[in-house]
Amino acid sequence: MATQEGYMVIDIGTGNVRVALTSQAGTVLYLGRDNLRYVNDDRYPDALYFDPNELWQQIMVLAADAMNRHPEVNIIAITASSQREGIVLLDREGNALIGLSNHDHRGREWEDLVEDKNLVYSLTGRYPTSLFSAFKVIGIKKRRPEIYTRFNLMLSISDWAQFQLSGIAVYEHSQASETLLYDVANKRWSEQLCSIFDIDEAALPPLALSGTILGKVLPNYAEQLNINPKAVVIVGGADTQLAIKSTQPAVDDIVIVSGTTTPIAKIVGNYITDEQQRTWTNRHIDRDHFILEANAGVTGLNYQRLKEIFYPNESYDVIEKELAESSKSTCVASLGSLVAEEKSPLIKGGFIFSTPVSHELTRASFVRATLWDIACSIRENFQTLCAVSGHTPEFVWACGGGFQSSMLLQFIANLIDKRILIRDGFEQASVVGGALVCNEALGVPMIQQNHINEIIPRPKGSELIMYDKWKRVRADFRQTTLEEVL
Repeated sequence: MATQEGYMVIDIGTGNVRVALTSQAGTVLYLGRDNLRYVNDDRYPDALYFDPNELWQQIMVLAADAMNRHPEVNIIAITASSQREGIVLLDREGNALIGLSNHDHRGREWEDLVEDKNLVYSLTGRYPTSLFSAFKVIGIKKRRPEIYTRFNLMLSISDWAQFQLSGIAVYEHSQASETLLYDVANKRWSEQLCSIFDIDEAALPPLALSGTILGKVLPNYAEQLNINPKAVVIVGGADTQLAIKSTQPAVDDIVIVSGTTTPIAKIVGNYITDEQQRTWTNRHIDRDHFILEANAGVTGLNYQRLKEIFYPNESYDVIEKELAESSKSTCVASLGSLVAEEKSPLIKGGFIFSTPVSHELTRASFVRATLWDIACSIRENFQTLCAVSGHTPEFVWACGGGFQSSMLLQFIANLIDKRILIRDGFEQASVVGGALVCNEALGVPMIQQNHINEIIPRPKGSELIMYDKWKRVRADFRQTTLEEVL
C-alpha cells in the first residue's frame, strides 16, 4: 500500500537510460539503469542511431521494476530529461522511425551547405556543426530516403518519452535550443532557420515550458506500471539544465556539470553571444533566463571508459585511495577534451611518460592524468566564460556523477581559485532537477537542501608547473598527424 507521494523521473543520457523514483523533497528513493544501445550506420563516416522502440521497452522494464520494488510510493507525476541534441523522428501516425543520439554526426559532410554561419550563430547562440539536430535531419534526407519520406515530426528524446506517456507532442525550450531551428533570444521556432536547413516548420511541434502539465498518464501505461491513474505527465527538459536546477543557483552563478561531457554554465538574464563565437547560449528551463556555456567535451565518458579498463571491478573509493598514494607527476594526458579558444577539436590524444617505464607508474597514474586533463580543460573553458561575461562570486556550484572524485574537485578548485559548492544528491543531479520541476508544476513548496559541501582552493606551485606541462603536451598532440602516430 502506498505510504508516500513521489515522482518518477525518466533520464535518457548518452551512455545509459535511467528510471528513478524520488520523494517530493528530491531524495532519490530508487534508481534503475540499463545501457543505451547504439548501432553504427555505415552509410556515413561517423553516424550512430538507436531503435526508439527498443529504448521504450527498456524504459518500461525499468519503470515496472521500480514500482515492484517500491509499491509504497504513490506516483503522482512523471517527467523526463535527456541528452541534448538527440532526437527521435516520427511518422504521421506517431510511430518512431529512428533515434539519433547527440554523438551522431551523420550531417558532417553537409556542414558547408550553411553559407552564412554568422547569421545562424546570431540566432541560435551556437556555431553550426553536425553536433546539432538540424544536420542530423539533413543526413537522413541525403542517405536514408526510406526514413525521410515517412518523416513527419521531430521531437527531442525527452519530449518523445513524454509523448509516449501522454499522447501529446510538444518541444521544450531548452531542448529546442539545440536544434539550430530555434530563435533563442525570441523564444520561438524560426522560419528563417528552417529555410536555411530546408526543414518544414510543420515538422516541429508546439513549444512548451518546462513544468507544463501535459495531462494524465495514458490508461494503458498507468495499468501496466501499476501507478495512480490520476498521475500526470510533466514537461521536463535537457539533462544539463535539469542538473543545473538541482544546485538551486542564483542569476550570475556558474555551475559545472560533470557528466558524459562537462558544461561550464552561467545563468544569465539576457541573451549574450560572443564575438569570437566560442560559447553557446541556451534557454534555461525557467521562463526568463538563459544559460551561457562553454563545454569541455567528452570528459566523463573518457573517465568512465578508463575506469572500465583499469578498475573494472573496483569502486570509486578504491580509485581515490590509490590516487592519494600515487606519484603526482609520472604521467600527463591529453584525451580530446574541448577548449573554447581552439577553432577545431583535438582528434588525437594519449598519455606521455618518461622511458624506460618507471616503477612509480601505476594504473592510478593514468587515472590521475585523466582527471588532470579534465580539470585543466575546465579551467580553460571557465576562463573563456569569464572573458565573455565575467564572474564576481567567489564560488562555483558543481554537480554530476563525475564529481564522485574528490581529487577532481580539488584539482578544479585549485586551478580556478574558487570555492566549489556541492549539494547532497549531486550524483543524480538531473533526476533531482526533475523532482524540483514536478514540485513547481504541482505547486508543492520547494524544500531547500541546506547541506552543502565546500571545497577550498589550495593553490600550489607544483600544480601550475603541471598545468603548463599539460598545455605543452596538448599542443604537441595537435601538431602531430594521426598518420605519424600510427
